[in-house]
Amino acid sequence: MNDVFVLDNICKSYKGAGNTVAVLKDASLTLQKGELMALLGPSGTGKSTLLHIAGLLDTADSGSIHILGKNYAHASDAERTQARRQHIGFVYQFHHLMPELTALENVILPQRLAEVPPTKAQTRAQELLVRLGLAHRITHLPAALSGGEQQRVAIARALANNPELLLADEPTGNLDEKTADTLINDLVHLARTTQLSALIATHNPEFAKRLDRRIHLRDGVLVHRAQDS
Repeated sequence: MNDVFVLDNICKSYKGAGNTVAVLKDASLTLQKGELMALLGPSGTGKSTLLHIAGLLDTADSGSIHILGKNYAHASDAERTQARRQHIGFVYQFHHLMPELTALENVILPQRLAEVPPTKAQTRAQELLVRLGLAHRITHLPAALSGGEQQRVAIARALANNPELLLADEPTGNLDEKTADTLINDLVHLARTTQLSALIATHNPEFAKRLDRRIHLRDGVLVHRAQDS
């Protein structure tokens, strides 16, 4: 079985002032090994909620979440944390790098949290940063990097522990068009060469066209579309 990630009938509601808002209604999707999927939809439709549930950062009201065949819907906090460290990489619109750490140290950090030996963690971090065109920026702090460079460091950090699944929430949303295009090329190339599965929320139609499938979130419902539609 090549299914890396499966969401099955996920429902999620939030209680407001006197009412309940259904954000996700029986949301289901499957990602196979090496498959890249674009998650599209207007702001406020629940894309971030879906990604947080997919990444085991939030829990669903009902439904199941399978990663590499294991259902994490009712997993303990410790199991969810371990799964995030071993199997999932995250990239957000804002890089969220540690400001007091260099680019290299930011990419080493998640590996050390996963108890990767220091020498191996440094070698892996250097390799990723070089592949992302940052060989000359390894020792720089985030404040000394451009927006595109910061986001490339964030991608390297997300991939540091060799995850099978990448979740990205508007990774180019804070960048100008030229920088965004370069980042898209870097991200897609890395994903293709490592057979990474990815679910990427984006408003960028050019980004979406580069991926294998598109899925639209509308009124809490996931609508699958053929890539050429």
